[in-house]
Amino acid sequence: MNIAILSASLMLAACATIPEIPRTPQPEVTCRGDSLASFIGQPYDAALGARMMKATSSSKLRAVAKGMMVTMDFQSDRLTVYLGARNRVERANCG
Repeated sequence: MNIAILSASLMLAACATIPEIPRTPQPEVTCRGDSLASFIGQPYDAALGARMMKATSSSKLRAVAKGMMVTMDFQSDRLTVYLGARNRVERANCG
């Protein structure tokens, strides 16, 4: 008899809803690409990538080597740097 009551209690508990936890809105970080032209043609390394991130206020960096495939998803806080054959910045954009 106790097993039947315990089983019924467990089944009812499984149907209970969990209250949603309120999320604190995060400030939106958006990459600003208006200063990227000055980096075109420079040899790319981690230090240059860091300077580019700082100049654009981006929180993510994606360096794309010549011929590399990338996803087409847009992320407003990401800087994408396209590199040429000699590892020089060919172009860069936010997203």
